[in-house]
Amino acid sequence: MSNKNTPDDIKPIFASLAAREDVVLKKIRKQPVEAKVAYRLIKDQLIDEGNARQNLATFCQTYMEPEATQLMSEIMEKNAIDKSEYPETARLEESCVNMIADLWSAPDVDEVMGTSTVGSSEACMLGGMAMKFRWRNLAKKRGLDLNAQKPNLVISSGFQVCWEKFCIYWDIEMREVPLDKKHLSIDTSKILDYVDDYTIGIVGILGITYTGKFDDIKTLDSIAEKYNKEHEHELVIHIDGASGGLFVPFVDPKLAWDFRLKNVVSINTSGHKYGLVYPGVGWILWRNKEYLPEELIFSVSYLGGDIPTMAINFSRSASQVVGQFYNFYRYGFDGYKEIHNNSKDAAMTIAKAVEKTGLFDIYNDGENLPIVCYSLKEDANVKWNLYELADRLQMRGWQIPAYPLPENLDNIVVQRFVCRADLGHNLVESLISDFHDCLEEVENARILYHDDEKPHVQGFIH
Repeated sequence: MSNKNTPDDIKPIFASLAAREDVVLKKIRKQPVEAKVAYRLIKDQLIDEGNARQNLATFCQTYMEPEATQLMSEIMEKNAIDKSEYPETARLEESCVNMIADLWSAPDVDEVMGTSTVGSSEACMLGGMAMKFRWRNLAKKRGLDLNAQKPNLVISSGFQVCWEKFCIYWDIEMREVPLDKKHLSIDTSKILDYVDDYTIGIVGILGITYTGKFDDIKTLDSIAEKYNKEHEHELVIHIDGASGGLFVPFVDPKLAWDFRLKNVVSINTSGHKYGLVYPGVGWILWRNKEYLPEELIFSVSYLGGDIPTMAINFSRSASQVVGQFYNFYRYGFDGYKEIHNNSKDAAMTIAKAVEKTGLFDIYNDGENLPIVCYSLKEDANVKWNLYELADRLQMRGWQIPAYPLPENLDNIVVQRFVCRADLGHNLVESLISDFHDCLEEVENARILYHDDEKPHVQGFIH
């Protein structure tokens, strides 16, 4: 019989009263719980979520060096927005902006405007807002009737959901250039069909979430340049480099997609994707202050100082910003290049193994971004589908999503592996072995759960 009189702070964890209760509550506890008990029970609550390293559904990083983790944990209490109280942290953020500007071929690093954000979604919001406000200011000068119709944004139908949010939140008409089998990135021949005097800008995507394909941004720039010579209304380009912005500069530095192109005025990226930082940190840079309207920069009196801020969010930990600086400082250009090339090699190795089965059409073989995307061949002659395969892979811990392509191609279901920095060759070989075993299992399965289902998203595809 247990001794109910034993103080909780010396009881074994699983003899405590808290261990007999549900951890997930609908109202706050009346009494506190001893720290080691709270730690163990909450950690156990999360135990069935699997191993994040095997989550190949997400671009978000699942590994950082212990030294980076330690450094980030030691400064979690610092507020990134409070630059007057933490000036050295602010200098590290500014240094990151300068290094990214250099990576993105800014004509003059000192002229670039930029900031960290919570993630690339906030960065997209800021980039979109800047385009809208600048368009509005110029349209007023031209005498355009601002109430005649909504301003609009032109983007491929392969957009990430943050752009839909931006258009809804800021009352923008989203004009989607549809993808098709011949154009798995934006169809540049159709761009001008969607442009008018109310277009705030075009978004070029450097790494479409669904397939990893790149928009032809150099051609977009040429189209904008020709248009601008013939129209008073100026057409500008924002690059959503959430996935590719901190990958391409290291792996394919000759590719012209960035500030080398005259009409690219702003770029966003995710630091927590191929910037190799834990979620969540993003970055947004403008070519110069001309493209960041002054009304979007606020001077805030805070804790004894005036702070210029252009972020939507206010209070947030500086740990991810410092984590980004750590990676830049620690790895250098060559370190990033080697890490990303390893990820690329991993993706191409997986793609070859998938293709060798003869069952799949490959949409991305890891050549541009290190992801592998494929669909079942129409003549594969199998009873199972990609949802069944995703289930089998998850039984071995691998989270691999299956989902339909965007509208106009939504009858095609694809599956996608995202290869990140922590997917070493040993894990690649384990994954390929498990993949082949899972194919054999679904081929011989007596019960198939998803055979009559319509195309839908299974798994997280961010």
